[in-house]
Amino acid sequence: MVSFGLESSFSSGSTAFPLPLKFVTPEMDTEIKEEIPVHEEFILCCGVETQVLKCGPWTDLINNQRGTRPKLLIFIIPGNPGFPAFYVPFAKALYSATKRRFPIWIISHAGHVLAPRGKKILTTSEDSNAEEVKDIYGLRGQVEHKLAFLRTQVPKEMKLVIIGHSIGSYFSLEILKHAPELPVIRSILLFPTIERMSESPKGRFATPLLCWLRYALYVPCYLLLKPWPEKIKSLVIRMALQMMDIPREFSCLNTLEPFCLVNAAYLGSQEMREVVKRDNETIKEHLPKLIFYYGTTDGWCPKEYYDNIKKDFPEADIRLCEKKIPHAFILNFFREVADMVADWLKDDLSKM
Repeated sequence: MVSFGLESSFSSGSTAFPLPLKFVTPEMDTEIKEEIPVHEEFILCCGVETQVLKCGPWTDLINNQRGTRPKLLIFIIPGNPGFPAFYVPFAKALYSATKRRFPIWIISHAGHVLAPRGKKILTTSEDSNAEEVKDIYGLRGQVEHKLAFLRTQVPKEMKLVIIGHSIGSYFSLEILKHAPELPVIRSILLFPTIERMSESPKGRFATPLLCWLRYALYVPCYLLLKPWPEKIKSLVIRMALQMMDIPREFSCLNTLEPFCLVNAAYLGSQEMREVVKRDNETIKEHLPKLIFYYGTTDGWCPKEYYDNIKKDFPEADIRLCEKKIPHAFILNFFREVADMVADWLKDDLSKM
């Protein structure tokens, strides 16, 4: 859809599968795959089932029976569609690059992932009901969804590093704006779609598709994909991932689930309409915590946006990619980005 890590490789910025950009050899990937536990949970957050993938041995930070609760959580907010499974190689690489000292969690967007049949969905008495969150699948609702998770699933005193990718960067800024009480020590915005999305090269194509034509696509989407047996969907996805040389550790069936795709398209339509003006006030207030990373070949946040924000905030930590890494870095450039992020966090993490 719109601002997930996949879209910059799409020929249309929409639903086609991307082509491989770079291959990671088995030798290069051995260290990441070796003995790095990743735990999958589905929890009820704002009344909506939510997938959380947890990298590292810590699965419950609130009730830590082992008495070895870490001092910091690295929290990844994906782009759109918000499929955490695609971010697992990046999380593993980052976990390894940060010496395996801190948990790394990836959260799905509300309505973008459905729990498999028979999968236990965890609940908490502190969870607010979906009816209390207006438009839970929309832009503002997704922010409330992330805030509810952090407030109910993470100890109040635990330090946070928030990594937002694409529209996840917008959500990261909104978290800083609406929850200044959260102990966020660093927020890293990767290929940030935080302004003028509909005016970007990809946005000019996606806007009519998502804002005006998406309703016409809903019926064929349901008619074509809903009847498919899970075995067929799984086979198609597995073949596509193999062609793209993308690791597959968790189910990606939601990429062909009409309910999830419709919600992703709905969120995308709101991105085109509402992500217009950069929130300079929030950026200025939290500038010491922020690191921006822009691409040179990014159709969603072109170099012009980098030039403008660099001019407005010359003292800020705003970086321009020198390696031609695409917006969809999670597909084939996860190791390079993980190494960079680990280096940026070196001083912060050394104090923990």
